[in-house]
Amino acid sequence: MLSQVNVRCLIVDDNAGFLETARMLLERQGLDVVGVASTGDEAVRLARDLEPGVILLDIDLGGESGFSVARRLVEECGFDGRRLILISTHDEDEFAELIEASPAIGFVSKSDLSAAAITELLRAAA
Repeated sequence: MLSQVNVRCLIVDDNAGFLETARMLLERQGLDVVGVASTGDEAVRLARDLEPGVILLDIDLGGESGFSVARRLVEECGFDGRRLILISTHDEDEFAELIEASPAIGFVSKSDLSAAAITELLRAAA
């Protein structure tokens, strides 16, 4: 059984305000946010260096596609897609086919982001 307390999390988003808010929220709920990244290159580097238990990855990283970054994390870092969760302000239905085709285990809306939502997806994938 996964415990929220032992989940090491990397958050990847191009919005600095969201990164700080998400970090505070998730840490307050018991997750260990080990790093934040705002670009695909930074996400790949931090995934290698920090070995997070889960990566929260924004679908839209400004000029970069989060779906492409997801593939890079799996192909270049060997990151387990069962520990990769896509996030966005967009509705899941807008990207349902791309989410399904991605290596990620699922999607959480930024408005629904919580330690419980993350651990629920991780448990379902385990």
